[in-house]
Amino acid sequence: MGDTRPLAAVLGPTGSGKSDLALEIARLFDGEIINCDSMQLYRGFDIGTAKVHLAERRDIPHHFIDACEPDQVFTAGDYVRLVRPLLTNLSAKGKLPIVAGGTGFYFRALLEGLSSGPERDDDVRADLLRRETRRHGFLYRALRMLDPVAARRIHENDTNKLVRAVEVCLTARNSMTEMFASGRERLQGFRVLKVGLDPPRAELYAKLDERCKRMWDGGLADEVRVLLAAGVPPTAKPFESIGYKQALNFVLRRTSETDALDEMRRDTRRYAKRQMTWFRREQDVLWFEGFGSDSTVRRAALDAVNTHLQVV
Repeated sequence: MGDTRPLAAVLGPTGSGKSDLALEIARLFDGEIINCDSMQLYRGFDIGTAKVHLAERRDIPHHFIDACEPDQVFTAGDYVRLVRPLLTNLSAKGKLPIVAGGTGFYFRALLEGLSSGPERDDDVRADLLRRETRRHGFLYRALRMLDPVAARRIHENDTNKLVRAVEVCLTARNSMTEMFASGRERLQGFRVLKVGLDPPRAELYAKLDERCKRMWDGGLADEVRVLLAAGVPPTAKPFESIGYKQALNFVLRRTSETDALDEMRRDTRRYAKRQMTWFRREQDVLWFEGFGSDSTVRRAALDAVNTHLQVV
């Protein structure tokens, strides 16, 4: 089968209006939205991940939001394994699948596939994390020696990705870059339109600062308290994400409210910059200079989707 079925993707940094644009595409072209944000997968983590409220979804189905419990391990491989059949099912029903989110690694894995890397080794991971705790920067330095190419792609403070990369190198006795370059199975049967949002940097940062304040004033710390009271351990993976990490430290009285919010804003801006660096490497993205809520951007993006759907 050729690449015959249409698939739309809305990419860009956090706060760029991906959800707004995806909703409009879904409304006009009978689509359903597939979340591609690794933190929105977790149930109960709502405010800090900027999930679209049920009332704002306009009865448009959203998939892979609240898909797992906070203590569950969910990997890019799980995402590929579960989302690919969904794409096929939606297309078979005549729906337009719309992938929207800012986790670039998940999106690339969905399209290009992942090689069958070694299974997770909890003993190796625990040892690596202990070393990182004793000497900050150990993981990044180790990865630079074991796989310099991967080290250039992963931020030195991204502990989750670093520990997995070093773990793969050690257990497979090969660099992650070399191993993942082979044995991948690309997504077949779809022609993909990649719509990228690229707002002016200063405007984006100002909007992100405002959004962080709204999240904080909207009860982010209280949400953390509720999660802890429900038995979610402070070591759960979602608590490592931006916003929740700072709110958790505030709730546990490790930092002040002012310092927590300042750090949340700073890390959010840095994350947006890393996202744009990642997506700029993505092939064949149709970029629009603005937010997904901008009328001119929206019209142009919708025209592009309409043209994409006319291709036979």
